[in-house]
Amino acid sequence: MTDPTQDDRYPSVLRMSAPLMVSFVMRSAFTFVDTIYAALIGDAAVAAIGLTFTFEFVMIACWIGLSTGLTSVLSRSMGAHEGKKIEQYLRATWRLVWIISPLFLLAGIAIWVVTPRLDEWFPALRLDAETLRAFRIYGAVLIGGSAITTFWSVIPDSVVKAHQDTRSTMWAGIWSNVANLVLNTLFLFVFGWGIFGIAFSTVIGRVAGLVYALKKAGAHEARRLAEGRDTNLEPDPTPYKPILALAVPASITFILMAGETAVVNGVLAGGPDSTSAIAAYSIYYRIMMFAAMPMIAVSVAMLPFAAKRIGKRDGAGLARGLRQSGVVAVVYSIGIMAPAVWLWGDRLAAWLSESPVTAEYTALSLQVVPIASLVLTPFLLCRPVFEAMGRGRPGLYMAILRYLVLTWPAVYVGMRVARNMGQPDLYGVLIALVGTAVVSSAVFAAWLRIALPQATAAPPDQTPTDSTTTLEEMPSA
Repeated sequence: MTDPTQDDRYPSVLRMSAPLMVSFVMRSAFTFVDTIYAALIGDAAVAAIGLTFTFEFVMIACWIGLSTGLTSVLSRSMGAHEGKKIEQYLRATWRLVWIISPLFLLAGIAIWVVTPRLDEWFPALRLDAETLRAFRIYGAVLIGGSAITTFWSVIPDSVVKAHQDTRSTMWAGIWSNVANLVLNTLFLFVFGWGIFGIAFSTVIGRVAGLVYALKKAGAHEARRLAEGRDTNLEPDPTPYKPILALAVPASITFILMAGETAVVNGVLAGGPDSTSAIAAYSIYYRIMMFAAMPMIAVSVAMLPFAAKRIGKRDGAGLARGLRQSGVVAVVYSIGIMAPAVWLWGDRLAAWLSESPVTAEYTALSLQVVPIASLVLTPFLLCRPVFEAMGRGRPGLYMAILRYLVLTWPAVYVGMRVARNMGQPDLYGVLIALVGTAVVSSAVFAAWLRIALPQATAAPPDQTPTDSTTTLEEMPSA
Protein backbone atom coordinates (compact mmCIF):
# COMPACT_ATOMS: atom_id res chain seq x y z
CA MET A 1 0.00 0.00 0.00
CA THR A 2 1.22 3.47 -0.81
CA ASP A 3 2.29 5.57 2.12
CA PRO A 4 -0.43 8.22 2.42
CA THR A 5 2.08 10.87 3.23
CA GLN A 6 3.84 10.21 -0.04
CA ASP A 7 0.72 10.10 -2.25
CA ASP A 8 0.89 12.83 -4.89
CA ARG A 9 -2.78 13.63 -4.27
CA TYR A 10 -1.94 14.32 -0.64
CA PRO A 11 1.54 15.87 -0.61
CA SER A 12 3.61 16.13 2.54
CA VAL A 13 3.24 19.19 4.73
CA LEU A 14 6.77 20.27 3.82
CA ARG A 15 6.02 20.08 0.11
CA MET A 16 2.87 22.15 0.66
CA SER A 17 4.81 24.66 2.76
CA ALA A 18 7.61 25.37 0.27
CA PRO A 19 5.86 28.01 -1.92
CA LEU A 20 4.31 29.63 1.15
CA MET A 21 7.76 29.92 2.74
CA VAL A 22 9.01 31.85 -0.28
CA SER A 23 5.94 34.10 -0.23
CA PHE A 24 5.99 34.82 3.50
CA VAL A 25 9.74 35.42 3.73
CA MET A 26 9.58 37.86 0.82
CA ARG A 27 6.67 39.72 2.40
CA SER A 28 8.37 39.92 5.76
CA ALA A 29 11.60 41.16 4.17
CA PHE A 30 9.75 43.97 2.40
CA THR A 31 7.77 44.81 5.56
CA PHE A 32 11.09 45.31 7.36
CA VAL A 33 11.81 48.17 4.94
CA ASP A 34 10.12 50.73 7.21
CA THR A 35 12.43 49.86 10.12
CA ILE A 36 15.54 49.95 7.94
CA TYR A 37 14.66 53.36 6.52
CA ALA A 38 13.66 54.67 9.95
CA ALA A 39 17.09 53.64 11.25
CA LEU A 40 18.58 56.14 8.81
CA ILE A 41 16.66 58.88 10.61
CA GLY A 42 17.45 57.82 14.18
CA ASP A 43 16.37 55.82 17.22
CA ALA A 44 13.32 58.01 17.81
CA ALA A 45 11.90 57.03 14.40
CA VAL A 46 12.53 53.32 15.05
CA ALA A 47 10.91 53.64 18.48
CA ALA A 48 7.90 55.35 16.88
CA ILE A 49 7.39 52.33 14.63
CA GLY A 50 7.59 50.08 17.69
CA LEU A 51 4.96 52.12 19.51
CA THR A 52 2.65 51.76 16.49
CA PHE A 53 2.89 47.93 16.45
CA THR A 54 -0.09 47.49 18.77
CA PHE A 55 -2.43 49.61 16.64
CA GLU A 56 -1.18 48.00 13.46
CA PHE A 57 -1.64 44.51 14.90
CA VAL A 58 -5.24 45.27 15.89
CA MET A 59 -5.91 46.47 12.35
CA ILE A 60 -4.35 43.30 10.91
CA ALA A 61 -6.43 41.22 13.35
CA CYS A 62 -9.67 42.73 12.03
CA TRP A 63 -8.42 42.24 8.45
CA ILE A 64 -7.62 38.57 9.07
CA GLY A 65 -10.96 38.00 10.80
CA LEU A 66 -12.97 39.40 7.90
CA SER A 67 -10.80 37.59 5.37
CA THR A 68 -11.15 34.26 7.21
CA GLY A 69 -14.93 34.55 7.44
CA LEU A 70 -15.48 35.68 3.84
CA THR A 71 -13.04 33.17 2.33
CA SER A 72 -14.74 30.33 4.16
CA VAL A 73 -18.33 31.17 3.14
CA LEU A 74 -17.32 31.95 -0.43
CA SER A 75 -15.44 28.66 -0.74
CA ARG A 76 -18.40 26.65 0.52
CA SER A 77 -20.87 28.53 -1.68
CA MET A 78 -18.73 28.15 -4.79
CA GLY A 79 -18.43 24.42 -4.12
CA ALA A 80 -22.21 24.16 -3.76
CA HIS A 81 -22.87 26.45 -6.78
CA GLU A 82 -24.86 28.88 -4.59
CA GLY A 83 -24.65 32.05 -6.65
CA LYS A 84 -27.22 34.01 -4.65
CA LYS A 85 -25.34 33.43 -1.40
CA ILE A 86 -22.07 34.55 -2.99
CA GLU A 87 -23.70 37.87 -3.91
CA GLN A 88 -25.11 38.21 -0.37
CA TYR A 89 -21.79 37.51 1.33
CA LEU A 90 -19.93 39.99 -0.86
CA ARG A 91 -22.47 42.73 -0.16
CA ALA A 92 -22.45 41.96 3.57
CA THR A 93 -18.66 42.19 3.72
CA TRP A 94 -18.63 45.48 1.84
CA ARG A 95 -20.96 46.87 4.50
CA LEU A 96 -18.71 45.55 7.28
CA VAL A 97 -15.73 47.21 5.62
CA TRP A 98 -17.64 50.50 5.53
CA ILE A 99 -18.23 50.14 9.28
CA ILE A 100 -14.67 49.15 10.27
CA SER A 101 -12.66 51.52 8.08
CA PRO A 102 -13.94 54.74 9.72
CA LEU A 103 -13.12 53.31 13.15
CA PHE A 104 -9.42 53.07 12.30
CA LEU A 105 -9.53 56.45 10.59
CA LEU A 106 -10.75 57.82 13.93
CA ALA A 107 -7.96 55.87 15.68
CA GLY A 108 -5.40 57.64 13.50
CA ILE A 109 -6.95 61.01 14.32
CA ALA A 110 -6.94 60.09 18.01
CA ILE A 111 -3.19 59.33 17.89
CA TRP A 112 -2.57 62.77 16.42
CA VAL A 113 -4.73 64.53 19.04
CA VAL A 114 -3.77 62.55 22.15
CA THR A 115 -0.02 62.05 21.73
CA PRO A 116 1.00 65.63 22.74
CA ARG A 117 -0.88 65.10 26.03
CA LEU A 118 0.62 61.73 26.98
CA ASP A 119 3.26 63.27 29.24
CA GLU A 120 0.57 65.21 31.07
CA TRP A 121 -1.80 62.27 31.46
CA PHE A 122 0.85 59.60 32.18
CA PRO A 123 3.71 61.20 34.16
CA ALA A 124 5.39 57.80 34.60
CA LEU A 125 6.24 57.66 30.90
CA ARG A 126 9.82 58.62 30.08
CA LEU A 127 9.50 59.13 26.36
CA ASP A 128 11.43 62.08 24.98
CA ALA A 129 9.80 64.78 22.86
CA GLU A 130 11.44 63.58 19.62
CA THR A 131 10.05 60.05 20.04
CA LEU A 132 6.56 61.35 20.80
CA ARG A 133 6.67 63.63 17.77
CA ALA A 134 7.76 60.78 15.49
CA PHE A 135 5.07 58.48 16.90
CA ARG A 136 2.41 61.15 16.44
CA ILE A 137 3.25 61.50 12.75
CA TYR A 138 3.94 57.85 11.92
CA GLY A 139 1.04 56.41 13.92
CA ALA A 140 -1.54 58.90 12.69
CA VAL A 141 -0.57 58.57 9.03
CA LEU A 142 -0.12 54.78 9.02
CA ILE A 143 -3.26 53.83 10.94
CA GLY A 144 -5.51 56.56 9.57
CA GLY A 145 -4.32 56.16 6.00
CA SER A 146 -4.26 52.35 6.05
CA ALA A 147 -7.89 52.38 7.19
CA ILE A 148 -8.67 53.56 3.67
CA THR A 149 -6.24 51.46 1.61
CA THR A 150 -6.05 48.22 3.61
CA PHE A 151 -9.59 47.01 4.31
CA TRP A 152 -10.79 47.37 0.73
CA SER A 153 -8.45 44.51 -0.18
CA VAL A 154 -10.37 42.04 2.02
CA ILE A 155 -12.98 41.39 -0.68
CA PRO A 156 -10.76 40.78 -3.75
CA ASP A 157 -8.21 38.87 -1.67
CA SER A 158 -10.90 36.54 -0.31
CA VAL A 159 -12.41 36.02 -3.76
CA VAL A 160 -9.02 35.07 -5.17
CA LYS A 161 -8.35 32.61 -2.34
CA ALA A 162 -11.84 31.12 -2.63
CA HIS A 163 -10.95 30.34 -6.27
CA GLN A 164 -7.84 28.49 -4.96
CA ASP A 165 -5.53 31.04 -6.59
CA THR A 166 -3.03 31.55 -3.76
CA ARG A 167 -0.34 32.52 -6.27
CA SER A 168 -2.22 35.73 -7.05
CA THR A 169 -2.49 36.38 -3.32
CA MET A 170 1.27 36.10 -3.11
CA TRP A 171 1.82 38.46 -6.04
CA ALA A 172 -0.59 41.06 -4.64
CA GLY A 173 1.49 41.21 -1.48
CA ILE A 174 4.73 41.40 -3.44
CA TRP A 175 3.45 44.26 -5.61
CA SER A 176 2.43 46.21 -2.49
CA ASN A 177 5.80 45.75 -0.86
CA VAL A 178 7.81 46.59 -3.99
CA ALA A 179 5.77 49.79 -4.31
CA ASN A 180 6.49 50.51 -0.63
CA LEU A 181 10.23 50.10 -1.22
CA VAL A 182 10.25 52.42 -4.24
CA LEU A 183 8.11 55.06 -2.56
CA ASN A 184 10.14 54.90 0.66
CA THR A 185 13.28 55.67 -1.33
CA LEU A 186 11.59 58.48 -3.23
CA PHE A 187 9.91 60.13 -0.23
CA LEU A 188 12.91 59.84 2.10
CA PHE A 189 15.88 60.60 -0.14
CA VAL A 190 14.36 62.75 -2.90
CA PHE A 191 11.56 64.63 -1.15
CA GLY A 192 13.11 64.53 2.34
CA TRP A 193 9.78 63.81 4.06
CA GLY A 194 11.34 61.84 6.94
CA ILE A 195 9.09 59.71 9.16
CA PHE A 196 5.98 61.05 7.38
CA GLY A 197 7.34 59.75 4.06
CA ILE A 198 7.97 56.30 5.54
CA ALA A 199 4.40 56.01 6.80
CA PHE A 200 2.85 57.54 3.69
CA SER A 201 4.76 55.18 1.38
CA THR A 202 3.33 52.18 3.26
CA VAL A 203 -0.20 53.55 2.95
CA ILE A 204 0.07 54.34 -0.76
CA GLY A 205 2.08 51.21 -1.56
CA ARG A 206 -0.85 49.01 -0.58
CA VAL A 207 -2.84 50.41 -3.49
CA ALA A 208 -0.61 48.43 -5.89
CA GLY A 209 -1.60 45.13 -4.31
CA LEU A 210 -5.25 46.21 -4.15
CA VAL A 211 -5.34 46.99 -7.88
CA TYR A 212 -3.70 43.66 -8.74
CA ALA A 213 -6.09 41.71 -6.48
CA LEU A 214 -9.14 43.51 -7.91
CA LYS A 215 -8.07 42.62 -11.44
CA LYS A 216 -7.54 38.94 -10.60
CA ALA A 217 -10.73 38.69 -8.56
CA GLY A 218 -12.73 40.27 -11.37
CA ALA A 219 -11.32 37.79 -13.89
CA HIS A 220 -12.14 34.81 -11.64
CA GLU A 221 -15.69 35.99 -11.02
CA ALA A 222 -16.29 36.73 -14.70
CA ARG A 223 -15.19 33.20 -15.55
CA ARG A 224 -17.41 31.70 -12.83
CA LEU A 225 -20.46 33.61 -14.01
CA ALA A 226 -19.75 32.73 -17.66
CA GLU A 227 -19.72 29.02 -16.80
CA GLY A 228 -23.32 29.30 -15.55
CA ARG A 229 -22.88 26.67 -12.86
CA ASP A 230 -24.76 28.54 -10.11
CA THR A 231 -27.77 26.22 -10.03
CA ASN A 232 -28.69 26.82 -6.38
CA LEU A 233 -30.20 30.30 -6.03
CA GLU A 234 -31.55 29.89 -2.50
CA PRO A 235 -30.59 32.93 -0.34
CA ASP A 236 -29.07 32.88 3.13
CA PRO A 237 -31.60 34.41 5.58
CA THR A 238 -28.74 35.58 7.84
CA PRO A 239 -25.75 36.35 5.57
CA TYR A 240 -23.79 38.14 8.31
CA LYS A 241 -23.95 35.25 10.77
CA PRO A 242 -21.62 32.72 9.03
CA ILE A 243 -19.07 35.46 8.28
CA LEU A 244 -18.98 36.85 11.81
CA ALA A 245 -19.02 33.36 13.36
CA LEU A 246 -15.47 32.88 12.05
CA ALA A 247 -14.35 36.51 11.87
CA VAL A 248 -14.93 37.37 15.53
CA PRO A 249 -12.91 34.50 17.13
CA ALA A 250 -10.07 34.95 14.64
CA SER A 251 -9.93 38.70 15.25
CA ILE A 252 -10.01 38.28 19.03
CA THR A 253 -7.12 35.83 18.88
CA PHE A 254 -4.92 38.27 16.99
CA ILE A 255 -6.03 41.25 19.08
CA LEU A 256 -4.81 39.36 22.15
CA MET A 257 -1.47 38.94 20.39
CA ALA A 258 -1.40 42.71 19.91
CA GLY A 259 -1.81 43.07 23.66
CA GLU A 260 1.65 41.58 24.18
CA THR A 261 3.33 44.41 22.29
CA ALA A 262 1.22 46.95 24.20
CA VAL A 263 2.33 45.51 27.54
CA VAL A 264 5.99 45.46 26.53
CA ASN A 265 5.95 49.02 25.16
CA GLY A 266 4.12 50.22 28.26
CA VAL A 267 6.70 48.68 30.59
CA LEU A 268 9.66 49.93 28.58
CA ALA A 269 8.20 53.44 28.24
CA GLY A 270 8.24 53.80 32.02
CA GLY A 271 11.81 52.60 32.50
CA PRO A 272 15.25 54.12 31.98
CA ASP A 273 16.56 54.65 28.43
CA SER A 274 13.00 54.24 27.19
CA THR A 275 13.67 55.38 23.62
CA SER A 276 16.61 53.02 23.20
CA ALA A 277 14.72 50.14 24.81
CA ILE A 278 11.63 50.57 22.65
CA ALA A 279 13.74 51.01 19.51
CA ALA A 280 15.66 47.83 20.34
CA TYR A 281 12.41 45.93 20.96
CA SER A 282 11.04 47.25 17.65
CA ILE A 283 14.06 45.89 15.80
CA TYR A 284 13.89 42.60 17.72
CA TYR A 285 10.19 42.19 16.94
CA ARG A 286 10.62 42.77 13.20
CA ILE A 287 13.53 40.34 13.00
CA MET A 288 11.71 37.83 15.19
CA MET A 289 8.72 37.89 12.84
CA PHE A 290 11.04 37.54 9.86
CA ALA A 291 12.74 34.56 11.50
CA ALA A 292 9.38 32.94 12.26
CA MET A 293 8.06 33.20 8.70
CA PRO A 294 9.14 29.72 7.52
CA MET A 295 7.40 28.09 10.47
CA ILE A 296 4.35 30.33 10.03
CA ALA A 297 4.22 29.05 6.45
CA VAL A 298 4.35 25.46 7.72
CA SER A 299 1.52 26.22 10.15
CA VAL A 300 -0.65 27.63 7.33
CA ALA A 301 -0.01 24.51 5.23
CA MET A 302 -0.76 22.34 8.26
CA LEU A 303 -4.51 23.13 8.11
CA PRO A 304 -5.33 21.48 4.75
CA PHE A 305 -2.70 18.79 5.42
CA ALA A 306 -4.23 17.88 8.79
CA ALA A 307 -7.79 18.06 7.44
CA LYS A 308 -6.94 15.52 4.73
CA ARG A 309 -5.29 13.17 7.23
CA ILE A 310 -8.15 13.44 9.73
CA GLY A 311 -10.66 12.85 6.95
CA LYS A 312 -8.76 9.68 6.00
CA ARG A 313 -8.33 8.69 9.67
CA ASP A 314 -4.60 8.66 8.98
CA GLY A 315 -3.33 9.39 12.49
CA ALA A 316 0.11 8.01 11.68
CA GLY A 317 0.47 10.29 8.66
CA LEU A 318 -0.58 13.35 10.66
CA ALA A 319 1.81 12.50 13.47
CA ARG A 320 4.57 12.01 10.90
CA GLY A 321 3.84 15.44 9.43
CA LEU A 322 4.00 17.04 12.88
CA ARG A 323 7.32 15.30 13.59
CA GLN A 324 8.75 16.44 10.25
CA SER A 325 7.68 20.01 11.02
CA GLY A 326 9.30 19.79 14.45
CA VAL A 327 12.58 18.57 12.97
CA VAL A 328 12.55 21.41 10.44
CA ALA A 329 11.95 23.88 13.27
CA VAL A 330 14.94 22.59 15.24
CA VAL A 331 17.25 22.51 12.23
CA TYR A 332 16.15 25.97 11.10
CA SER A 333 16.31 27.66 14.52
CA ILE A 334 19.48 26.05 15.84
CA GLY A 335 21.30 25.22 12.62
CA ILE A 336 20.56 28.36 10.59
CA MET A 337 19.19 31.20 12.70
CA ALA A 338 21.53 30.76 15.68
CA PRO A 339 24.80 30.88 13.68
CA ALA A 340 23.46 33.81 11.62
CA VAL A 341 22.66 35.79 14.77
CA TRP A 342 25.97 34.95 16.41
CA LEU A 343 27.94 35.92 13.31
CA TRP A 344 26.08 39.03 12.16
CA GLY A 345 23.89 40.09 15.08
CA ASP A 346 26.29 42.77 16.36
CA ARG A 347 26.76 44.26 12.88
CA LEU A 348 23.03 44.32 12.23
CA ALA A 349 22.36 45.94 15.59
CA ALA A 350 24.94 48.65 14.94
CA TRP A 351 23.59 49.29 11.46
CA LEU A 352 19.99 49.68 12.63
CA SER A 353 20.79 51.75 15.73
CA GLU A 354 21.74 55.36 16.22
CA SER A 355 23.08 55.38 19.79
CA PRO A 356 25.52 52.93 21.41
CA VAL A 357 22.90 52.12 24.06
CA THR A 358 20.35 51.08 21.44
CA ALA A 359 22.98 49.03 19.61
CA GLU A 360 23.91 47.25 22.85
CA TYR A 361 20.28 46.49 23.70
CA THR A 362 19.57 45.30 20.16
CA ALA A 363 22.64 43.07 19.92
CA LEU A 364 21.75 41.15 23.07
CA SER A 365 18.06 41.02 22.14
CA LEU A 366 18.88 39.39 18.81
CA GLN A 367 20.57 36.52 20.64
CA VAL A 368 17.12 35.54 21.90
CA VAL A 369 15.62 35.26 18.40
CA PRO A 370 16.59 31.60 17.63
CA ILE A 371 15.24 30.32 20.95
CA ALA A 372 12.09 32.45 20.71
CA SER A 373 11.48 31.15 17.19
CA LEU A 374 11.91 27.54 18.31
CA VAL A 375 9.61 27.67 21.36
CA LEU A 376 6.93 29.41 19.31
CA THR A 377 6.68 26.49 16.86
CA PRO A 378 4.42 24.14 18.90
CA PHE A 379 2.02 27.03 19.47
CA LEU A 380 1.93 27.69 15.72
CA LEU A 381 1.44 24.04 14.69
CA CYS A 382 -1.22 22.97 17.20
CA ARG A 383 -3.77 25.65 16.30
CA PRO A 384 -4.33 24.59 12.65
CA VAL A 385 -4.60 20.92 13.65
CA PHE A 386 -7.42 21.76 16.06
CA GLU A 387 -9.06 23.85 13.32
CA ALA A 388 -8.81 20.84 10.99
CA MET A 389 -10.81 18.92 13.61
CA GLY A 390 -13.47 21.61 13.39
CA ARG A 391 -12.49 23.04 16.78
CA GLY A 392 -11.71 26.76 16.75
CA ARG A 393 -11.94 27.41 20.48
CA PRO A 394 -8.68 25.75 21.61
CA GLY A 395 -6.67 28.33 19.66
CA LEU A 396 -8.64 31.17 21.25
CA TYR A 397 -8.30 29.69 24.74
CA MET A 398 -4.56 29.29 24.36
CA ALA A 399 -4.25 32.86 23.09
CA ILE A 400 -6.09 34.00 26.24
CA LEU A 401 -3.76 31.93 28.39
CA ARG A 402 -0.61 33.21 26.77
CA TYR A 403 -1.36 36.83 25.94
CA LEU A 404 -3.85 37.74 28.67
CA VAL A 405 -3.14 35.51 31.67
CA LEU A 406 0.62 34.94 31.48
CA THR A 407 2.10 38.00 29.75
CA TRP A 408 1.26 40.67 32.33
CA PRO A 409 2.71 38.96 35.43
CA ALA A 410 5.61 37.41 33.52
CA VAL A 411 6.75 40.75 32.04
CA TYR A 412 6.47 42.48 35.42
CA VAL A 413 8.45 39.77 37.20
CA GLY A 414 11.03 39.71 34.42
CA MET A 415 11.48 43.47 34.66
CA ARG A 416 11.88 43.38 38.47
CA VAL A 417 14.38 40.51 38.34
CA ALA A 418 16.42 42.31 35.69
CA ARG A 419 16.54 45.48 37.79
CA ASN A 420 17.57 43.56 40.90
CA MET A 421 20.41 42.01 38.91
CA GLY A 422 21.48 45.41 37.57
CA GLN A 423 20.40 44.56 34.01
CA PRO A 424 18.21 46.61 31.62
CA ASP A 425 14.46 46.04 31.77
CA LEU A 426 14.41 44.84 28.15
CA TYR A 427 16.49 41.76 28.94
CA GLY A 428 14.12 40.62 31.67
CA VAL A 429 11.10 41.31 29.48
CA LEU A 430 12.41 39.19 26.59
CA ILE A 431 13.24 36.25 28.85
CA ALA A 432 9.73 36.52 30.32
CA LEU A 433 8.19 36.40 26.83
CA VAL A 434 10.19 33.28 26.00
CA GLY A 435 8.95 31.73 29.25
CA THR A 436 5.30 32.40 28.40
CA ALA A 437 5.86 30.85 24.96
CA VAL A 438 7.36 27.72 26.55
CA VAL A 439 4.45 27.27 28.97
CA SER A 440 1.68 27.93 26.44
CA SER A 441 3.31 25.76 23.76
CA ALA A 442 3.73 22.89 26.23
CA VAL A 443 0.10 23.08 27.34
CA PHE A 444 -1.13 23.31 23.74
CA ALA A 445 1.00 20.32 22.67
CA ALA A 446 -0.24 18.23 25.61
CA TRP A 447 -3.85 19.12 24.74
CA LEU A 448 -3.34 18.12 21.12
CA ARG A 449 -1.71 14.84 22.13
CA ILE A 450 -4.86 13.95 24.07
CA ALA A 451 -7.28 15.08 21.37
CA LEU A 452 -5.53 13.68 18.31
CA PRO A 453 -6.17 9.92 18.74
CA GLN A 454 -9.89 10.51 19.19
CA ALA A 455 -10.09 12.73 16.12
CA THR A 456 -8.27 10.33 13.83
CA ALA A 457 -10.21 7.31 15.15
CA ALA A 458 -13.65 8.87 14.46
CA PRO A 459 -15.85 7.38 11.71
CA PRO A 460 -15.53 9.11 8.32
CA ASP A 461 -19.02 10.63 8.51
CA GLN A 462 -18.13 12.39 11.75
CA THR A 463 -14.87 13.92 10.67
CA PRO A 464 -14.43 17.42 9.21
CA THR A 465 -13.89 17.82 5.51
CA ASP A 466 -11.01 19.53 3.86
CA SER A 467 -11.22 23.30 4.25
CA THR A 468 -9.72 26.31 2.58
CA THR A 469 -10.72 28.68 5.34
CA THR A 470 -7.24 29.94 6.06
CA LEU A 471 -4.94 28.81 3.29
CA GLU A 472 -3.26 32.21 3.68
CA GLU A 473 -3.65 33.91 7.06
CA MET A 474 -1.28 36.82 6.28
CA PRO A 475 -2.82 39.84 4.73
CA SER A 476 -1.92 40.52 1.16
CA ALA A 477 -1.78 44.25 1.60
